[in-house]
Amino acid sequence: MNIIDALTQRKSVRAFLDKPIHREKIVRILQAARHAPSGTNAQPWQVAVVTGQKKDELTQAMEAAFRRDGISPMDYTYYPLKWKEPYKKRRVSCGAQLYSALNIERRDRARRIEQWVANYRAFEAPAILFFFLDSIMKKGSFLDYGMFIQSVMLAALEEELATCPQAALGQYPTLIKDALGYSRETILICGMALGYEDKDAPVNNYRTPREEVETFTQFFE
Repeated sequence: MNIIDALTQRKSVRAFLDKPIHREKIVRILQAARHAPSGTNAQPWQVAVVTGQKKDELTQAMEAAFRRDGISPMDYTYYPLKWKEPYKKRRVSCGAQLYSALNIERRDRARRIEQWVANYRAFEAPAILFFFLDSIMKKGSFLDYGMFIQSVMLAALEEELATCPQAALGQYPTLIKDALGYSRETILICGMALGYEDKDAPVNNYRTPREEVETFTQFFE
């Protein structure tokens, strides 16, 4: 697969097949992604690959925490505290597409909550990648991390695997760090579902639109 095809075909998958991933595939993905650029070659990424019983225990603990206490704050503020246009409209449209694909009506609060809970199960993907950052690192390392995570997702396509980067898997950071033995002083960036796409699932058969180049680009000569 060439790079442009990979960039345009990548999508966030929210339904996976019950099919395990050989560790060698994950290693090859990370072997490729480690070549992502980083300021001063700091390579600030720390990755936890969670599968099997450990994944089941952790996802069950996150789901239980949500049902008991609600959403937990992340280690940093991901979204704006007050949305404005055009971002607000795009956000609303994104959610509407998701619920439409699942035939969940706006007034059906119970089904909307259950769909949200599916985030904490990583949509039943066989593997979750958690991305940690040393707390001494600053905003520049978040930029580096974005390039690394994109590299992981593109390399996954080469291995015929699908991904869904999830801010929701960055919630309950203390629970996750304690379960995986990471220092509470680290920053949990986010998590990523990794597995084989269920291509028959309606939730995987829509695409969110992207703005045309002309709307976000200015050329100066």
